[in-house]
Amino acid sequence: MPRQPLNRDTLVDYILDLFTRRGSEAYMGEPVNMAQHMEQTAACAVADGAPDDLVIAALLHDIGHFVGDFPIDALETGIDNLHELAAAKFLQDFYPASVTEPIRLHVAAKKYLCALDKQYFAHLSAASVQSLQVQGGSMTETEIEAFESSPYHQAAVQLRRYDDDGKVAGLDIKPVLGYQNMLQSVLKP
Repeated sequence: MPRQPLNRDTLVDYILDLFTRRGSEAYMGEPVNMAQHMEQTAACAVADGAPDDLVIAALLHDIGHFVGDFPIDALETGIDNLHELAAAKFLQDFYPASVTEPIRLHVAAKKYLCALDKQYFAHLSAASVQSLQVQGGSMTETEIEAFESSPYHQAAVQLRRYDDDGKVAGLDIKPVLGYQNMLQSVLKP
């Protein structure tokens, strides 16, 4: 966490610095690093015509790996690092629920899609299958009902699909710095 308290004027620079300092870290055996994965996830949202708040949710969905209490390899070692909750908590004072709630729900969206669509499970990478097991596996009927009761569940499902597609080695896309203005413009007033 930063030494000084973050505010609306310093948050975006702090996020850009996190991507610079930590972005090159390995991403659970995927063929991309952490920054590339989050940038590709955002690029998928842009290509899909998603609104700015969902693009920023896509860009920041895994920032909890950097700001949470667990080491970056926790999921690989069988510990649920709750990165989705760490990310949402870190961002909630600065971004609206339309950004933070899809982030908070993106792991639940994977569990949801696995429960409802066997074809979806077949699409998951090996690392996503492993993390799914650590995160509790597919949803139960009760969990499905609770997930669907959230007004952000559809945005979370969209984010999850972008997340799954954001793992392509060698893809040339816009880096995080290209989202600087959008990161600022989506902040709460």
